[in-house]
Amino acid sequence: MIPKTKKILYATDLSRNSAYAFYYAVDMAQKKGATIVILHTVEPIPFYVRNYIGETEWMKLDQHQEIVAMIEKRFQSFCQKVDAQIGSPCLELVSKIIVRVGHPVNEILSVCDEEKCDMIILGNHGKGFLKQTFLGSVSRAVLDRTHKPVLIIPLPPDSVNLDLATI
Repeated sequence: MIPKTKKILYATDLSRNSAYAFYYAVDMAQKKGATIVILHTVEPIPFYVRNYIGETEWMKLDQHQEIVAMIEKRFQSFCQKVDAQIGSPCLELVSKIIVRVGHPVNEILSVCDEEKCDMIILGNHGKGFLKQTFLGSVSRAVLDRTHKPVLIIPLPPDSVNLDLATI
């Protein structure tokens, strides 16, 4: 028996493709009667940067509260755009917006467990064979390390006009 999907983790890097993947998250949530947890991960600032920019600038960069507030505001305006296009109350489906500092794969897996999500949806950039081979791929690593269903949305065809460059 397939378990009921009550909570969907939508992980985004704020790109055009992840905006496209959000439509799938909204559609899936509507069909399943589920809610959506939105996650964006900010890569940690390497410690050696402190040597180059100085202590004062480091302290400014190290405070992520403004970044989190800005990203949450962008998601709310993005949801309003989605509402206008699909005629559905997107914000009602979003139960939580989380912005974390860390490595994307680890944060996606952690939030999925912490929030007890039943499914993960993310966009795939399709950056090519060499980049995937040498640098790895967030979607591939998540797929390999989770026991939850993962829906990976490829780049949209050029014919798809979302009128949304990014979130």
